[in-house]
Amino acid sequence: MAQMTESISAPVPSNTTKDANCAPTRQTVSPSVAQSIQQRYADERSKRQRADGLLQYVNPSSSRNPRLKRLLDDPWDDGSVASITLKDDMCFKVVIMGAGFGGLLFAVRLLETGCFRSDEIVLIDVAAGFGGTWYWNRYPGLTCDVESYIYMPLLEETGYIPRYKYASGEELREHANRIAAQWSLEHRAMFRTLLNKCSWSDDATEWVLEMTQFPPTGRNGTRPQPFSATVRAHFVILAPGLLNKPKIANVPGLSTFQGSSFLASRWDYNVTGGSQEAPALINLQDKRVGIIGTGATAVQAVPQLAKWSRELYVFQRTPAPVDFRRQRKTDLAEWSQGIATAPGWQQNRIQNFISFTAYTQPLPPVDMVADAWTSFPTFHVLTGGGSSVSAEGIPAHIAKMHALDLPRSERIRTRVQENVHDRAVAEQLKPWYPGWCKRPCFNDEYLGVFNRPNVRLVDTNGKGVQAITATGMVANNAQFDLDVLIFATGFELGVLDSPGARSGISVFGRAGRSLDEKWSREPLTLHGIATHGFPNMFFSSSNQAGVAPTYTSTLDTFAKHVAFILSESTRHQNSGKAIIEPTQAAETAWGMRVLAGAAARAPVVGCTPSYFNAEGSMEDVSIEEQRRLAISGPWPDGLNDFMNALDEWRKTGDFCDFHLDIVC
Repeated sequence: MAQMTESISAPVPSNTTKDANCAPTRQTVSPSVAQSIQQRYADERSKRQRADGLLQYVNPSSSRNPRLKRLLDDPWDDGSVASITLKDDMCFKVVIMGAGFGGLLFAVRLLETGCFRSDEIVLIDVAAGFGGTWYWNRYPGLTCDVESYIYMPLLEETGYIPRYKYASGEELREHANRIAAQWSLEHRAMFRTLLNKCSWSDDATEWVLEMTQFPPTGRNGTRPQPFSATVRAHFVILAPGLLNKPKIANVPGLSTFQGSSFLASRWDYNVTGGSQEAPALINLQDKRVGIIGTGATAVQAVPQLAKWSRELYVFQRTPAPVDFRRQRKTDLAEWSQGIATAPGWQQNRIQNFISFTAYTQPLPPVDMVADAWTSFPTFHVLTGGGSSVSAEGIPAHIAKMHALDLPRSERIRTRVQENVHDRAVAEQLKPWYPGWCKRPCFNDEYLGVFNRPNVRLVDTNGKGVQAITATGMVANNAQFDLDVLIFATGFELGVLDSPGARSGISVFGRAGRSLDEKWSREPLTLHGIATHGFPNMFFSSSNQAGVAPTYTSTLDTFAKHVAFILSESTRHQNSGKAIIEPTQAAETAWGMRVLAGAAARAPVVGCTPSYFNAEGSMEDVSIEEQRRLAISGPWPDGLNDFMNALDEWRKTGDFCDFHLDIVC
């Protein structure tokens, strides 16, 4: 454990609910206090470390239990959204798996090159509409935690002005539909469709895709039989998003509850009353409601549930770090005079934001976004940035990151006790781990909810709930009777999964080689978007690529780069087909660049279990597995540097890193 040898201080913006407008303050943490905090971190982590790792959760889609599978049913599909009908032996130039912002950006950037037409592109999604995560997630209180002016893509191109600094889920879904309409993609989607398998045909030099389409449920509630078919594609792009596989705690009695239950990402307004547009949850006024999970979803949903539920029980294993949000409407004068002031404003604002979250030195003189993200200097431990670290410098680097993080983490814990009246409850809500260990949360209402007489925090001291029964939940050896049970237990991140596995697809490349098998040996990409042995396939990933809190910026970086590569390759094809594939030497060299900077992520070791570290299962592994973990990490110098590296590569005009064949 790194030892602190000097007082730690940093300017910190006030973020408590009751002091939201105070000037920034400076907090100092003495060496002795810092050391005791480090010990508390270790103690709290050990409470939550479990031998079963990822197995403590179950993915409803892979369950044989029909009651669990039912949790994934689409509550939003009314059959009204147009969709291409799946037919056998269809052929497309470009198949994009995913119709969220990622899939849309890939399509838009391809269209902008002038080398592709919209009728040559098809977007495939199991959802019944555009939006990706914003299609599925419609729970009350849902708001993006990244500023809308940088998160919502293509604002300059669409001319759209977000209604608030932080956009609601409804507004984000509307924006996805806006993009689809503006680029004539609204009729180029194959919805309610699963892509099951992708196989490269060496003979036909194309991808053979096995797909299943599910017709919408009939008006009488009947579910027509799904239809399976095989289609062909010249190029395949996988854009499934990061958080697309809900998981639930695998506790005894999971499917025995006889009340109403649902996933927060499939919110059942028939049970609660209201809608995303008007979330008056009137059906809960006489109900005892339990929500399991206290991550980013619960932090937003709990304040809404508290307003309407007769009784609300919040089951907590690990408290969330809840920082300020300070939501406000977009001021049109500020928009025209201080935000959208010149062409390229959005990209400039994005890069300014990334400079602060990546802690790039020297920091820009002006913080354009100026929110709780940009006052969080250590999140770059996860996303890359800061300075390079040698193997010998790891202990000093870990100590430096803890010193940099402590003032912010102490401020967040102080914020809890300033806003929660019951001292014992406040202590249970304090997060005892470094800031980079879990996804940060931002909400101005969550903490105050626990002052309400109808809300009870059920803190399990790191153990989690013990069982689910026909009538409720067992935690701390006590039965809690419930009428409604809501699962807000997060998503599978698939940190070490192949791009195919993250998409739920079996992928087989040249000579029938499995992408999963290649990934299990050594995950290698070129530029984080393509891999040797799998020609004409591109993907979005956090492996060996630049990432940032505003993930749409990463997606747009991928989309622009893939569009450049495909447009350049198709310009050389004449009447033949372009077959493009990274060379083995190029992807190895790229992987070595990632591996060389992996030491900067050393502070992640010792984190409390979360989806960032595969629930603690990344530790105590073999040397070979440590290397695989290291080479699978993000671009070590952050997203801005990653964008610069790709830009320099494009400027050279040298395609030697790719093998290009033209097949007649």
